[in-house]
Amino acid sequence: MRDYLGQTFAVTAVEVRKLVRDPTELVTRAVQPVLWLLIFGQVFSRTRAIPTGDLTYMEFMAPGVLAQGVLFAAIFFGIAVIWERDLGIVHKLLASPAPRSSLVLGKALAAGARGLPQAVIIYLLAALLGVRLGFTVFNLVSVVALVMLGSATFSTFSLLIACIVKTRERFMGIGQLLTMPLFFASNAIYPLELMPGWLRVVASANPLTYLVDGLRTVMIAQGVSRFGLLTDYLVELGLLALFTAVAARLYPGLAR
Repeated sequence: MRDYLGQTFAVTAVEVRKLVRDPTELVTRAVQPVLWLLIFGQVFSRTRAIPTGDLTYMEFMAPGVLAQGVLFAAIFFGIAVIWERDLGIVHKLLASPAPRSSLVLGKALAAGARGLPQAVIIYLLAALLGVRLGFTVFNLVSVVALVMLGSATFSTFSLLIACIVKTRERFMGIGQLLTMPLFFASNAIYPLELMPGWLRVVASANPLTYLVDGLRTVMIAQGVSRFGLLTDYLVELGLLALFTAVAARLYPGLAR
C-alpha cells in the first residue's frame, strides 16, 4: 500500500509541477465562472423568476457555478493524455513498475488540485457579491474535499474517453458534446422541481447534480441538502472508483 500511494503521489506531483510552471490555465479557466456570477447571476437575481426557497438566487447559483467550473476544466483533461501519447510519455509511464490504476488515480488527484484555485476565486467573488457563505472549518474542508473529488471524477471520465477515441479531434468533439448536457441537466442553475418529469430522472442520474447538491450544502451558510451529504459523497466516490478501474484497464491501449 505504501508503494502504491507513493507511485500515485509521484504522478500527482509531476502534473502539479506542470501547473506551477504555467499558471495561465488557472486564469483562463476562471473567466467563464466569473462571467456567470457577474452577468447571469446578477440579471436573474433581479427577475426573481426562479423559486429558490430561503436562498437568494445568487446563493443558489454560486455552488452551481463552482461545480460548472470543475466540470468544464476536468472534462477536457483527457486531451493532455493524448498529447502525452504523441510525445511518447505514455509509453515511458507504462514501462514503469507502477500499477495502471496508480497512474490514473495520480492524474485524477492532480486534476483535483487544479480545481482548488478556481474554488478560491469563486468563493471570494461570491463573498463580495453578498452571498452568505459558510466559513467554519467543516464548511471549508468539505468544499475542498468536494471540489477535489468532483474534479477527480470528471477528469477520470475524461481520461476514459481519451483511451477510447485516441485522437484529439474526436476527443474535442465528444468533450464539447458532453459538457452542456451535463450542466443543463443538473440542478446547477435551477431547482429540480422546475424540470419536467423525464428531465428530473436524467438529472437524478447526473453526477454533477450530486456535486452541486453537496457544494450547496456546505458552501452556503443556510444550505440544505436534497439528497443528503453522505449520498453526495458516496455517489462521487463510487463513480471515481468505477471510472478509475475502467480507465486503468483501457490505459495501455492508448499507447497503441
